Amino acid sequence: MLLSILAGISILLFTLLLIELAGAGRSIPKLGQLSSERSSWPSVSIVIAALNEEATIAEALDSVLALDYPDLEVVFVDDRSSDATGSIVAARATKDRRLRLVTVRELPEGWLGKNHALHVGAGQARGELLLFTDADIVFEPTALRRAVGYMEDTKIDHLTAGAEVRSRSVPLGMFIAAFGFFFVLYARPWRAKNPRSKAHVGIGAFNLVRSSVYRGIGGHQPIAMRTDDDMMLGKLVKKSGARQDFVSAIGMIRVEWYPSVRKAIRGLEKNAFTGCNYSMTIVVMGTLTLLALYVWPFVALFVTDGWLRAANGLIVAVILSIIAILSHASGSRWWYAFGFPLATLLFIYVLWRSAILALANGGIDWRGTHYSLAALRANKV
Repeated sequence: MLLSILAGISILLFTLLLIELAGAGRSIPKLGQLSSERSSWPSVSIVIAALNEEATIAEALDSVLALDYPDLEVVFVDDRSSDATGSIVAARATKDRRLRLVTVRELPEGWLGKNHALHVGAGQARGELLLFTDADIVFEPTALRRAVGYMEDTKIDHLTAGAEVRSRSVPLGMFIAAFGFFFVLYARPWRAKNPRSKAHVGIGAFNLVRSSVYRGIGGHQPIAMRTDDDMMLGKLVKKSGARQDFVSAIGMIRVEWYPSVRKAIRGLEKNAFTGCNYSMTIVVMGTLTLLALYVWPFVALFVTDGWLRAANGLIVAVILSIIAILSHASGSRWWYAFGFPLATLLFIYVLWRSAILALANGGIDWRGTHYSLAALRANKV
């Protein structure tokens, strides 16, 4: 009886999500289709924070400097790098006056490194608009013009974009597809533009916000110890009453998220437990939900029969359809959807690994710095 109820609830939930996604697909603007022409342009400051990014910074920074935008400055914050990151940027700064290198030598108490670096960079930026982006993001030359034009035309205050995520292997591609599914399920980014909805969105690859709004919410100070700083920036903007929106930037903005599944697991250690508000209760409940809704239907195909097998077959078909749609929309292969149950189990492993390590170590270790669990928990938004 319980399994029949679970099947009925799952069919309803996933069917509603599929219908909502179908509508969202038509309502989310595509950056590459937006106009890049305007008679006037607000000034833009691009703020990039980096710590030991010598492997990716050259290509990413060159794409930023190649952006076709009339009033642009780039504030690059080298956050305590011990590799060649600073020298690579400095060499380019001597050839392009739009680029300014800011160096952070020490991290103050009460700050995560990246959040502090972005806050410092924004404090030295002069632009009417601030674009926060990462040190491994590659832009198409007209991407910024199209984004700013859309922002000005729609009179919004914060625009974030879903970048094209590239992967080096099939297993990593499948994990990224599953991660994208869970992100969409959690954030519902198409709802962010509705002022009556609590939905908010922010993506580290592309957070474009009006300088006045950013300074009005206190910059990164209110989220100084948040590892999910991009989403929390979006939440602060939404709570302030400012307007935000989301666009798809496939073909316009790209990133290689992680080079391998192992690196992805390591990289997510810092924020998986954060997403559960550092609560083991939420970790346990989340695990049970993931197993019941996203793993069990696949198992049920082999261990049940009759109506239950048919019902779970329908659930699996809907889940695979949703992930295939999302994968196609993000520029990846639709058949990555077939790795979803295994990717979900891996996601559960990441969640528990993140929680256990944080509890055992009394905090998280990120980029060579230890942050206490007490301080992380205290920074609520």
